[in-house]
Amino acid sequence: QGVLVESGGGSVQPGGSLRLSCAAPGVTAVSWCMGWFRQAPGEEREGVASIDSNGRADYADSGKGRFNIFKENAKNKMYLQMNDGRPEATAMYSCAADAQWTANGLECWFRTYNNWGQGTQVTVSS
Repeated sequence: QGVLVESGGGSVQPGGSLRLSCAAPGVTAVSWCMGWFRQAPGEEREGVASIDSNGRADYADSGKGRFNIFKENAKNKMYLQMNDGRPEATAMYSCAADAQWTANGLECWFRTYNNWGQGTQVTVSS
């Protein structure tokens, strides 16, 4: 288990793009579930995307077709490419990681994560 560090947040106009990064130096990314979550003010935290050790990705309906989660295992890094930004995507985005226990990649979407970063703010506004 290690410290996760997010970067890449910022402000973007509607329709714009951002790439969030998650550095996980203490995580063996090859055999771990990893995910992105977000929390807007006054709202509960929600899952955005997850990726399993084989690269299987799952997305919330809000991001399908616009978001892309991927990893660079050699660098122990995970990314979230956000395209066609919408104001409702404004939130604090956090990455999370934990060991993958089954061969079913969908586990990574539903599991409880125990390792979290501090978050990076994303604001989509004109």
